[in-house]
Amino acid sequence: MIPNVLTIATTDPSGGAGVLADLKAFSANGAYGMGVLAALTAQNTQTVTGIYPIPLDFITRQIDTLYADVRVDSVKIGMLGTAEITRRVAADLRRHNAKRIVIDPVMVSKSKHQLLAHDAIESLRGELFPLAEIITPNIPETEVLLGCAPIKNLDDMRKAARALRELGPRIVMVKGGHLDGAESIDIVDDGVTQTELRAPRIATKNTHGTGCTLSAAIAAQLPQCATPLDAIRAAKAYLTRAIETSGALDVGSGHGPTHHFWNLWK
Repeated sequence: MIPNVLTIATTDPSGGAGVLADLKAFSANGAYGMGVLAALTAQNTQTVTGIYPIPLDFITRQIDTLYADVRVDSVKIGMLGTAEITRRVAADLRRHNAKRIVIDPVMVSKSKHQLLAHDAIESLRGELFPLAEIITPNIPETEVLLGCAPIKNLDDMRKAARALRELGPRIVMVKGGHLDGAESIDIVDDGVTQTELRAPRIATKNTHGTGCTLSAAIAAQLPQCATPLDAIRAAKAYLTRAIETSGALDVGSGHGPTHHFWNLWK
C-alpha cells in the first residue's frame, strides 16, 4: 500500500525548501504527499524577504478536515515560525493521535534569515519533541536547542544526541554537515545504540532545502521500512544522490536546490 504522508510546514516559492520540496521528496520516495500550510514566505535562492503566518484557526481547520477523511501514515513537521503556531500544531496532532512524526527543527535559512521566533524554541522542545518519533537537527540547531557549547567533533555530537533524547523524541539524528572533513557524518541515537551514518562530502553550493528534503524522505520511508534506522539510511542515500546530481538544475544564483527527481529524470 502506498503510504499517505503529511507535511506541516511553510511555502518556498523557489521550490527548494518547505512544503514544495517536501512533496517532491515524498513522491520520489514512493509516498503520496499531502500538505498543511503553517505560513507563507517570500523567498528565493538568495534571501527571505517576508513571512506571513497562517491564522491559527485555519491551520486547525486544515488539519481537522484532512484527518476527517484521509488515513495519515506519517507526518513531517518543518518550519512553523511562531510559538503560537507550534503550540497549536502540537495540540492538533495530540487530538488526532498522530503517529510517526518526523520533526526538522528549522530555525535559520541558508541565507541566514531567522525562521523561528526565539520564544518558539521552548514550545518546540516542550510541546512537539515529546510527540516525535525522529528529530533531525543540524549542529547549529542542536546548539540552540540545548544551549550548549559549540559542537566541534563526533564526541560532542554523540553527547548532544543523547541530551536531546531527554527532551522526549524516540530517535535523534544530529546531522554533521557543518563539521569539516571529507565525509558528512550523522549520529543517530535511539536511546540504546548510537549509529554513525557516513557519506562523501560534496563540494556544491546547491544545498538549499537539504534539511527539509532529508526529513521528508525519512517520513516517506518510515511506513515502508522495517525499522526507523532503515528509513533514515534510505533517506540519507536519496539525499546524497540529490545533492550529487543537483548540477543538472539551473535555479537561481544563490544556494540552489537539490535534484529531488534524480531517480526519474535522465
